[in-house]
Order: sequence, then C-alpha cells, then structure tokens
Amino acid sequence: MAKETAVQLPPPQNLVSSISQKPNPKFTANGTHNHCPPSVVVHSIVHAIPGRIRYRIPRLRNDPEYAQRLQVLLEADSSTIDVRVKPAAASLAVVYKVSKIADAETRSLLSYLIQSASEVTVLKPSQSALKPTDSEQKWPGLPISLLALTLGVLGGPLGFSVPPIIMAGTIAIAALPVAIRAWEGIRDERKLNIDFLDVMAIAITTLQGQFLTPSLMLGLIEVGDNIRDRTARSSKLQTLDLLNSLGQFVWVERDGTKVEIPIQDVQPGDTVIVYPGEQVPVDGNILRGKALLDEQKLTGESMPVLKRKGQPVFASTLVREGQIYILAERTGNDTRAGQSIQLMQQAPVHDTRIENYAIKIAQRAVLPTLLLGGAVFAATRNPSRAASVLTLDFATGIRVSVPTTVLAALTYAARNGILIRSGRALEKLAEVDTVVFDKTGTLTKGEVTVIAVESLNPATSPQRVLELAAAAEKRLTHPVAEAVIRYAEAQNIEIPSRGKWDYQLGLGVRAEIDGQTVYVGSERFVRQNSTLSNSQQDSPTESDRSSAIYVAINGEIQGRIKYSDILREESREVITALLTVEGVEVHILTGDNERTANSVAAELGIPPSHTHAEAFPEQKATVVRQLHEQGKTVAFVGDGINDSPALAYADVSVSFANGSEIARETADLVLMQNDLHGLLEAMAIARKANELIRQNTGIIAVPNLAAMVIAVLFGLNPLAATLVNNGSTVVAGVNGLRPILK
Repeated sequence: MAKETAVQLPPPQNLVSSISQKPNPKFTANGTHNHCPPSVVVHSIVHAIPGRIRYRIPRLRNDPEYAQRLQVLLEADSSTIDVRVKPAAASLAVVYKVSKIADAETRSLLSYLIQSASEVTVLKPSQSALKPTDSEQKWPGLPISLLALTLGVLGGPLGFSVPPIIMAGTIAIAALPVAIRAWEGIRDERKLNIDFLDVMAIAITTLQGQFLTPSLMLGLIEVGDNIRDRTARSSKLQTLDLLNSLGQFVWVERDGTKVEIPIQDVQPGDTVIVYPGEQVPVDGNILRGKALLDEQKLTGESMPVLKRKGQPVFASTLVREGQIYILAERTGNDTRAGQSIQLMQQAPVHDTRIENYAIKIAQRAVLPTLLLGGAVFAATRNPSRAASVLTLDFATGIRVSVPTTVLAALTYAARNGILIRSGRALEKLAEVDTVVFDKTGTLTKGEVTVIAVESLNPATSPQRVLELAAAAEKRLTHPVAEAVIRYAEAQNIEIPSRGKWDYQLGLGVRAEIDGQTVYVGSERFVRQNSTLSNSQQDSPTESDRSSAIYVAINGEIQGRIKYSDILREESREVITALLTVEGVEVHILTGDNERTANSVAAELGIPPSHTHAEAFPEQKATVVRQLHEQGKTVAFVGDGINDSPALAYADVSVSFANGSEIARETADLVLMQNDLHGLLEAMAIARKANELIRQNTGIIAVPNLAAMVIAVLFGLNPLAATLVNNGSTVVAGVNGLRPILK
C-alpha cells in the first residue's frame, strides 16, 4: 500500500484560484458528481441556500480519519463560519460567508476540499493555517491588567524603579475596553454608566502617579468580566430545521415508477412512500395502505395509532408497522412539525447573562457618585479626595461577586448532573412560581409497560397466559409486543417456540404454539375468533388509565395482559414537593387525550383546572404565554419536538439528556440524569445563589458607604479607598464561592 505523505494545501485565500487553474471535470459547478472513478470521493448536495449547504458523503460513515481530516481542512478555510460533520448520517453541513466569494465558487471550493481530505495528511493544528478561535481573537484584557498590577506592585510597595511612562502606558492599554464601553454607553444609551465612573477614577489616580490603585481596579474589573462571560449560555442555539431530524432521501412514485430523491426535492402533489421504521417526511393523506404510526414526538400520544386510506399523517411521525402511500400536501417548514420549530425560533431571545437588582442599583448610583465627587473637589480642590469618592462605588464589587456566585452555582449544579446554561436561567429559576409539565416522557416513562397479567380461566395460570402471549408476540415491532417480551424476560419466563403465525396489523397475531392455535390481540380481534363474556371485559373504571390485550386458545378466552404508559418513579414525590414544600402552581400540558390527561393529573394531585389536553405545539406555546401574561414566572418541562415552542416561550425551559435534540438545544436547564428530582435541586441551588447575591450586596455596600462618609467629611487616601473597595469585593467573592467550597 502506498505510504501517505504530508502535503501542504495552498493557503485558504488561494484555493479558489487553484481550482480555476486546475479544474476538476468530475464535478459540476454545484458540486454534484457525474461519472466518478473509484478514487474520487462520491458526494452530493442534499440542501443548499446562500450561505449554507449540506452534503451527503457516504465515506464519512466508515472512515473516521477522513472525517477528521475533512473537518480540519474546512475549518482552516477563512470563508467558512461553521462546520458540522455527522458520520452516522453521512452528512456534512457548512455555513459560509456569502459575501466572501461567489456562491458557485464556494461550492467548487468545498468540492475541492472534500476531495483533498482523502489525499492529504493534515498537519497538526499548530503547524497548519487554522483560523484563530474566538478566544484568540478576543482582546487580551486580563493578561494586560495583570501586567499593569504587577508593574504597580513592583513600582509601589516593592520599591523597584519602573519608569512611570511604562506603568501609565500599560494602565492606559488595559483600560481601553472600559473606556470603549463608557463611550458606547454615552453614544448609544445617552447615559453615564458604571464604566464611565471607573474610567474617571482610573484616569485621576493614574495622573496623580498612584499606579497601584488603578491597576488593582482594572485587575478586578477584568476578573469579574471574564467570570461574567462564562455565566453566559455556553451553547448557542443551533440553526434548526425539520429536515435535519428526518432522513436524507425519500421514496416517491412518479409515472408508476418508484424513485429515491433528496428530501428537499419533494413537492406538494408527490406520492411519497414510507416503509416500516421510517419517519413520515411530509404532511398529507394516505392514498393506499395502512400503518401503525407513533405520533409521540408530535402529539405526545404515547400509544401508536392505526391509520388507513383517507386519513391524515404528519411529518416527524414514525411508521412502526405497515407501508403507506401518501399524497404530499405540505413539506419542510410548512408542515405542522416545521411550524413548531419556526414558532420556537420566533420566541423572544433574552440576554443570557444574569440581570439582577444589585447591578441596577449600582447603575443608578453612578450619577450621584459623580456629583458627590465633583462637590468634594469643588469644596477642597483636592483631586485625591475626589478620586477616593469615585473609587468607593458598588460597581466593581458587584461586577465581581455576582458572576462569581453565579459561576459557583452553575459549577455546583453541573457536578450534581444539572446543566444550567446561563446566569439568567439561574436567576429566573429562583423566581419560578408556576411549573408546567408535558405528560408523555416527562411525567410518564413514555413507553408501554405491562402492569398486570390476569387469568380469566381457572384452568390457566397467569404465568401460562404470559408464556403464550410472549411466544406469539416474538420478533414483532409493535410497542405492546415489545413490552410483553420485556416483562416476560424480567419475570424469567421460559418462552415456548412458535410455529406458523399470521399477524394482522392493528389487531393481533394468530400463532401455532404447543400444538394449539393461540390468538393474542385486541378485544375486537379476540371477539372475532373466540368467546368473550361481559365479565371478562374491562369495566369503564378499569380502562381509565390502562389498556389490555387478550389471550385465547382454540376459541376460548384464557386471560388478558394490561399495559399502560406508567408514571416515572419520582413523579408523585416531585409533584407533591412542588405543591406543598415549594408552594408553586403545577400544570399538565399534553397532546394526549383528555381522559388520559385527567387520570394522570388526578393520580398526581393536580386539579382539572390546571390540566390542558389534546394540545398541539402551537397551543402549548399559547398556554405558556397566557400564564406568563398573568404575571407568572413559568418553567416548562418537556422532551419532544412538540414541546419545543413551549420550551422557547417559557421563562425557564427544562428538558432531559435523553430528550429530542431540538428540546435539549432549546432548554435552559438539562437534567443529565433524566430524573425529575433534578428540577427540585436546581430550584434550591438557584434560590441559594439568589440569597448569596443579596448577602454579597450588603457585604459590599456597608463598608463602601462607611468609607465614603469618611472620604467626604475627613478625606481618605485613594489607595485606602481602593483597599476598602477591593477588600469588600474579595470577601463577597469568597462568600459567593461557598456552593463549590462545601
């Protein structure tokens, strides 16, 4: 085998010219392939709009080294903004700068890189022309501030001879971001902000030659700002669209012939074919065939629904069994699921950094502090006393202690399996007075579970009923069949072998077991093939929460197996704690039917007035908005596509680590252990953090106010004022770290 050698690609800015000099005849201008020899990487465009393109590259599935090389090459190009490689889906998505070069040239460039990744050994990042990361492009404020502080200490307390011009110049450079923010506040907001106050104090003390005072201030300001930025939401909301969550290709029937086309090419009026295990890619009506559809992602309905000719089906639902031909009516973002995602993206976007009463108070104190400093200077003609007044503000301490407390709380939560994405989410979580839960998969397990096996014939034991059902249901993909098999295995039941069998979609299965003809299925199916007396049927009270399949032998009923989507083990305890201990209002908001929703609510102690059933995604968002408009601070807990609009409109959105990708990405808080107890713990962490912030405000305010009185009446050295201000800041900062010091 030929040895792979390292090859240096042309610099990114020269790649387009390289392509024009060496055209690749195997690819068209839009990047799709014509006749390709074996050495060429086969790829095709799945979806493209200006600035964003998605490819299908089969090689990604089984060549991780190629995938890694491709990612590095694409990220090295200056025209790319974001690169997402998904090997399992053989998918490559690239977001690029539209204005950089012509769109056709960009596609040619990407095709070139897709080919090059198979032939080039990419050098280590330190040796390659990788574009700088965000952190590398960011102004190095903290290192410069620390340098200024070091020089201030050397030239002050330690007595080293450091030229004043060097110390003053370093302070001026370090203060540049603060000065810019102060100017932007004047220019954009027409007001004097905290940064203006800091600039004034830094400028006065620097001009007086007191270099340690401004360098200490700058050091703490930069530390606080860095911590504050870390409390911002750590993962940006992805550009989500429905097509990303569906298959890449779709079978359609055109002119009597079945053809496979990219999902983006499906048009209203096409006849779409969906096979078992596939997601429905469009909204439409069934032309022919029948199928068992799992609609849980869209409607929250826990049980699959049998649908036949003439009935509607919706994109993102899953065909469990059967095969259907659908007349496409709506595609992509026009579908009901697509509109849910659009509704989510239209939700208001909040600043992810913490907003709190303390910072607002500090902002209001800016003008009075300036006036007081000016009055002191006018009365004494002493700039040092004026500088002391300006130094003794609450801003620096609050700007350090608040984000330190928030970061400590987020870190503590993460250690306990709770991902809180932002300081704002933490703040709102402490204020929550209403919690709205989705039902299926949130309060319940979201899957069919056997809850009872009953014998209806004295001669047949419950164990025998389970044995026969498990034998008949073997290798069927229906969720009830899977639940029966799981239950039988958990009970260590020895499952008999099955002979000839016949499965009728939506009804049941007939099978030869131990020389007998066994029927297992719905009440309707069993009635057709055996005798079912009234006493053997479910009573209305019994069927409120559960359903049943029946087992018959040679035309005689033997027993039944009850199943349901049961509650999570922790649901009752968590709801009780929310209602009694936390004193919050609890609602259920589900797409499931009203009977089931009311039954679950009653079991959990939630009143009917707080139960909202048969709600599609847009209705869920409306309910959350209405609660918010009533003045409530709302947390919504959900895990599916149908929950994403409600998650986006809630004050605090909560999902699970095993929830849908869209729900996880929308959520402010993700319960990594998939346990609702995490919600209670997160609320406790948020309230403790809020309490610490209030404590820290007092720790900062009291000594600074006392020192300010002294500075106004008797005078105070600016360095002493800085030590009081910074000392209270350090104490408050350490107090804010208490959550992670336990």
